[in-house]
Amino acid sequence: MSGELLKNIDTELEGEVSKEPVERNRKSVIQTNCPQWLLNRDDSTEYGKVELISYYSNTTGSDRKANVLFPANYDIEKKYPVLYFLHGIFGDENSMIHDPNNKLDTIIGNLIAEKEIKEAIIVFPNMFAADNPDIQPGFSPEQVKPYDNFINDLVDDLVPFIEKTYPVLTGRDNRAVIGFSMGGRETIYIGLMRSDMFGSFAAIAPAPGLVPNRDMMMVHEGQFDSESEMNLKHTDSIPELFMICCGDIDEVVGQFPASYHRILDGNKVEHLWYEVPGANHDSFAIRSGFYNFLIRWEAINN
Repeated sequence: MSGELLKNIDTELEGEVSKEPVERNRKSVIQTNCPQWLLNRDDSTEYGKVELISYYSNTTGSDRKANVLFPANYDIEKKYPVLYFLHGIFGDENSMIHDPNNKLDTIIGNLIAEKEIKEAIIVFPNMFAADNPDIQPGFSPEQVKPYDNFINDLVDDLVPFIEKTYPVLTGRDNRAVIGFSMGGRETIYIGLMRSDMFGSFAAIAPAPGLVPNRDMMMVHEGQFDSESEMNLKHTDSIPELFMICCGDIDEVVGQFPASYHRILDGNKVEHLWYEVPGANHDSFAIRSGFYNFLIRWEAINN
């Protein structure tokens, strides 16, 4: 469905909490607003627990932290697929899961409880993978490079730690990456560079910098030298799902997500692109992207 801008068919009234079934035609229809009932906690529903973990990173030469969201009925005798959720610039392992506006644990908990998706483990890492402790996040090429270095920490350190420590399914079909803003930019980069290792990706409001350009904060050198280089490295490992979305009034990243959609279209990288009506660089876009990714990842793994 390369480059198709799907139409919003969300007919729920604002505030309505009826548990209508999730749209089943997942390959041709996008419900751009996360259904309201998924945002409300039910006293009769169990929700997953979050655990703060630490692992050693050879990439940075230091101990690093991550939060792990386990499903409500977590069982060490089972095996679970794993989703890695990446935060935005200046964020850390707490930014996405502990922001109450995102409601990530509520959304996935309700989807699991209603049997709309299967259980999964979600890992929330600190994406600033600096090997020099004196470097802090900021708007300069030097201060942005640790975000670009996260791909090495993820592949060489975090994934092996998770798969050694917890009962998780291995293989690219059982690993996925989703990210917001700077995390969205890095998700696209990881998706294009390591589709052999991860099978599905979603970038929510991805930040500029994948190709050389300038925004209001800085000049970006570009992770790829040119638009033509922004392509799949492993052409024998096509992603099962490659999704990009953005709020249609995003005042932070503006038209950069749409430009990535255009570049991927031009490079014939199959992907799903849509805009979230009325969403800025905010939790409305995050919840929409998270919801739409989860139900499509579920469809792929069924």
